[in-house]
Amino acid sequence: MTDYGHPLRFGTFVTPLADDPDLTVARAVLAEDLGLDLVTFQDHTYQPRFLDTWTLLTYVASATERIHVVPNVVNVPMRPPAVLARAAASLDLLSDGRVGLALGAGAFWDAMESMGARRLSPGESVDALAEAVDVIRAIWGEDVARAVPAGSRGGVLLPGEHHRLEGAEPGPATTRRIPVWLGALGPRMLRLTGRVADGWLPSLGRIGTDGLRAGNAAIDAAAAAAGRDPREITRVLNVSGVFRADEAPPRGTGRPDLVGPPEAWVERLLPLVVEEGVSTLVLASDDEATTRRFAEEVVPALRAAVERERTATGTDTSRVVPAAVRGARRPGIAYDDVPASLAERAVEPGDAQHAAVRSTYLRGGSPGLVLRPRDTSEVVEALAFARAQEVTRRVPLSVRSGGHGISGRSTNDGGIVVDLGALDGIEVLDETTRLVRLGPAARWGDVATALAPHGWAITSGDSGGVGVGGLATAGGIGWLGRAHGLTIDHVRAVEMVLADGSVVRASDTENPDLFWGVRGAGANLGVVVSFELVADEVGAVGFAQMVHDASDTATFLERWGAAVEASPRDTTSFLLMGRPRPGQPVVAQTMTMVDSDDPDTVIERLQPYAAIAPLLQQAQAQILPYAAVVQAPPRGPHAGSGEPVARSGLLEHLTPAASARLAGLVASGDTYFFQIRSTGGAASDVPADATAYAHRSANFAVSAMGASRARLDARWDAIADVFSGSYLSFETDPRPERVEDAFPPATLDRLRALKRRVDPGNLFRDNFPVLGPDALDLAPAR
Repeated sequence: MTDYGHPLRFGTFVTPLADDPDLTVARAVLAEDLGLDLVTFQDHTYQPRFLDTWTLLTYVASATERIHVVPNVVNVPMRPPAVLARAAASLDLLSDGRVGLALGAGAFWDAMESMGARRLSPGESVDALAEAVDVIRAIWGEDVARAVPAGSRGGVLLPGEHHRLEGAEPGPATTRRIPVWLGALGPRMLRLTGRVADGWLPSLGRIGTDGLRAGNAAIDAAAAAAGRDPREITRVLNVSGVFRADEAPPRGTGRPDLVGPPEAWVERLLPLVVEEGVSTLVLASDDEATTRRFAEEVVPALRAAVERERTATGTDTSRVVPAAVRGARRPGIAYDDVPASLAERAVEPGDAQHAAVRSTYLRGGSPGLVLRPRDTSEVVEALAFARAQEVTRRVPLSVRSGGHGISGRSTNDGGIVVDLGALDGIEVLDETTRLVRLGPAARWGDVATALAPHGWAITSGDSGGVGVGGLATAGGIGWLGRAHGLTIDHVRAVEMVLADGSVVRASDTENPDLFWGVRGAGANLGVVVSFELVADEVGAVGFAQMVHDASDTATFLERWGAAVEASPRDTTSFLLMGRPRPGQPVVAQTMTMVDSDDPDTVIERLQPYAAIAPLLQQAQAQILPYAAVVQAPPRGPHAGSGEPVARSGLLEHLTPAASARLAGLVASGDTYFFQIRSTGGAASDVPADATAYAHRSANFAVSAMGASRARLDARWDAIADVFSGSYLSFETDPRPERVEDAFPPATLDRLRALKRRVDPGNLFRDNFPVLGPDALDLAPAR
């Protein structure tokens, strides 16, 4: 007899009747309203009076906000496991991690055969279920001993007599490791549960207390033989019950598992938890009154009784992590100390979701732990945990908003990533002043779409997939920049978490020094959990793409720069070039936005750009909503690999000398991506000392990417004297002098003083630390 110390959870087992589907769904909603943890439905696909279980689970998940949905149990012979795996992963994503998967080997074979299933013997059913579990986990991207890469075809090969994979690609990525429970009774099924399952789901009415105890013993022995901790396996139990004043069984029915007043239920259930290891109790009932009394009277009383027993006996209630996950842990991180609020969504290297969160848009990574807080309080906990790791070992810490940054600093190798992906809100605070609140993980394309119905926009970069957090703390040089300034110029206040865990608001009147610093050097100072920005009135805009013959590259750059500086500030232009190709003209693409919906104005603004050099194809110009230019791509994991190599520089004018030297860089072939963004205009109206981004006189931001760090650095260093500064969002050179390029001396001095005050331990040192990466003063948290 044992108590595995798992957290108590409670749910309902609802009959999926098709006669009154609204009532079926209402019973699930009631379970959520009553505070229960899960709602389950049987899966008899051959039963015409029942709703299809997976369709029902999906519908219920969309009709609820918190409760988990689980089949009780999936009839695996009727559902191809690879398809089932993708369905479960999809529902996990759609429900924000509220799905579980309980599997059964099948029953009622005559009915199943009528639907086309192939009849299996009891032994074959167990073998088929074991193969199905492997297929499901392989589709989820989890390690399966029998799975091998499919070679040149990609995907996974998984041999099997009943179920197999022939090169299937894993995915979609899940939000967490979806638990797999087995509805098991026979000896072979119990051994299978011990070897591979995350939970055991029997019904008390079928096995009784003696069967529960024997089943646990068999599962524990099989788990130990497989090198697993028996505590990895959750014990779930379906129970039935009737509330009566006495404990006499109701007439005309089989005896329910629980009969009597609520206190009798508690008395019966308590030993099932503290002696037989059950931690999740699922009440099979369609009766609202019974469900309500169970939730309101039995559940809290049982929780209190279990808590008393566990306290008295010193039961181990620590988080249980599968052995396979523990084996992949990285040194220096106290995984078992992760706060409970973060543990369920935390991702370790051994988790199936690690592949989906390890990398960013351009950089491959292998973090030792990804924490995914859902609100400000959890960000505080995440940073407290990260700071604690500093005491024993300097564990890298990265903070991720959209994961798109060229600098690539939102992942690492073996460290901690605080992924703010859940903090992606977009909210209008004041229609009159156009004040909006944005979460750091909101993407600029989604922001543009949300603001478009109001006739508003906020200048951002050139990609709708970029997250708000990185851009709004660094600068923000985008399509509307010359007309409306930098992104940081629209920020009116931020709420942020500092290294010591304090949550502060910064604005012109609250913590003004911090507000100054966060606009240009925010990555050094803390984690911004929300931004308040003022949007501009922006209607439709003119947008043109032109492809030019830039064979005389120096002249082309000089002429384009002159056109930019001569343009009214309603016009912003970007220039893009690639590596020259032998025997072909050098090509330059310009992309120009005009903040006007008047065709004559747009044409007038574009004419000078069309005249810079011969066009290699007809210019594409149109008037369209700003949101159409910065559309966000479909959501999905980033899959960057390797280390990005990028350099950045700011300059005031594309003089003949500067243009010639930049042309030499392009001609060298050492950069496959060369871009110049025009800035200035409204961005230059802001005093240089008003924000930590101080290069207000710059009219151009130059960036280049290359395959070789050594070659690109050599080329860039040779022309570095043409630049007056750098923009760190496009810089990957780790040499400490890059910080001095980004911040003029007076700005840097002020930043360092601020940094010593708000982050003396240099916790935030991953993204060009102003104190240097080795500065350390781990003073006690204030």
